[in-house]
Amino acid sequence: MVRINRVYTGTGDDGTSAFVDGSRHRKSHVRFSAVGTCDELNTVVGVIRRECSDLPQHIDGGSSSSIGRIQKIAEAALDRIQNELFDLGAELACQPSKLPEYMQLISKQQCDSLTDEMDAWVEQIEPLTSFILPAGNGPEPVIHHARTVTRRLERALVAIEDEEGENSVRSEARVYVNRLSDWFFVFARWVTKNLGDRETLWTPLGKRQDAGSVAAMIRKFHENEQEFDDLA
Repeated sequence: MVRINRVYTGTGDDGTSAFVDGSRHRKSHVRFSAVGTCDELNTVVGVIRRECSDLPQHIDGGSSSSIGRIQKIAEAALDRIQNELFDLGAELACQPSKLPEYMQLISKQQCDSLTDEMDAWVEQIEPLTSFILPAGNGPEPVIHHARTVTRRLERALVAIEDEEGENSVRSEARVYVNRLSDWFFVFARWVTKNLGDRETLWTPLGKRQDAGSVAAMIRKFHENEQEFDDLA
């Protein structure tokens, strides 16, 4: 049983912190960078859970049953993801060869669960015909934020391998993180579908609105305000 009576210890005041094996290292160590990014991602997932639970029971385009479906799936899946990220963060705070024998680690089972869920979502959404932007009227932008933080975590794992060499990160951990980023992407698309919204498609540069037209719009609004003030 975990029992924490005091959060502060003062042992990190010198700029060092402990690995799982008890050894102390500078907080700038690549492993602490990975652990911190994993913790950050877990926090973003917590925000997604709140955003999903706060969805109104009925919004334009999305029925109450669809929203209820989002909330139930999100709560079940994201609760598991948060626990898995906590497990992963603990694992990354030490070289695999020095992990305690009692520690349960991310395995192929967790990777396969992500794949199965993506496959189930893909069955219900249309194939992509264009790149999409990280936008939406519900929790989708935060889900995309989680996707990008996951990619940063993946880069942190590769940085550990670059510095510490082969077998410094278990392949299952690396595969899990790679799958998880894809998982967030498909999850965001599925949420958009169930909210009855349209995805925001990327528009090539040659077809985009000229920035000058926005400036003209701003000036027009200002002129209208001045005209209204003159009438008053």
